[in-house]
Amino acid sequence: MDHQAIGRSGKPHRVIARHIRSLMITHLADAAPRARARPPFDTLTITLHWTTALIVLTLLGSGLVYGQVEERSWAPSLLQVHRSLGVTLWTLTVFQLLWGATGARFPPFPASMTPLHQLGVRLSESGLYALLLIQPATGLAQTLLRGRPFDVFAWSIPPLVSRDLGLVAIFRAIHEIGAWCLLALAGLHAAAALVHHFILRDDVLEAMAPAFRRRDTLPTHAPAKIVGDTVRRRAHTTVLREREQRATSLECSTDGDASEGRLLMEREGLEPSTPAL
Repeated sequence: MDHQAIGRSGKPHRVIARHIRSLMITHLADAAPRARARPPFDTLTITLHWTTALIVLTLLGSGLVYGQVEERSWAPSLLQVHRSLGVTLWTLTVFQLLWGATGARFPPFPASMTPLHQLGVRLSESGLYALLLIQPATGLAQTLLRGRPFDVFAWSIPPLVSRDLGLVAIFRAIHEIGAWCLLALAGLHAAAALVHHFILRDDVLEAMAPAFRRRDTLPTHAPAKIVGDTVRRRAHTTVLREREQRATSLECSTDGDASEGRLLMEREGLEPSTPAL
């Protein structure tokens, strides 16, 4: 609070009252709710994304378990589930790419993301899609090259190519390396989404997971209304501050004559300051 103003005025209650009103006006001006900057992804894209994430987690888990239990009696059933989910993942990925190229709705990048950051996001997404297509293909390749019948879903597939254990070993190594790369890239993708949500506090995660939308975030149709309300609120705040400044000027200039001060304030259409706290 301005102690010099209190000394000049000689009426501390007026200065204090003006100070309180100024704080209230500032609070009203800054209390506008945060609006969503971007619309969310479309419903089908969101459904495909989380379905893919669930299948990837299941595949990674079943693959790790199978590597430890290959000699158990129930290992072939686990491998059948793993293989069937791999075919499902490959099909979903192809469909997701086709949907993304035709009818999907992608929100723009947040304004806070630099071009370098946006490039990193595109590269990581391309890497994920590549692995989602390569992993099922390498897994199926090593299955085919064993030259034995195998099961996918409820179907039994006869041998389609001759046995080649050398190629089986190569595709198995590629499949294992790809699995670790997929785990690392998917983990980085998830960690980045959490950083955006909890540290940067933007709507990156909310765009793909509307359930995580913050309570102070308004629906996507609200920005136009918010802009209008904010403009009106700021204009009203400006008028209040101008009236406050004129009232302060009149009070300071007519401290010796209260009746003259009241007359001048009535002409200006102003309310006198609060006489006491």
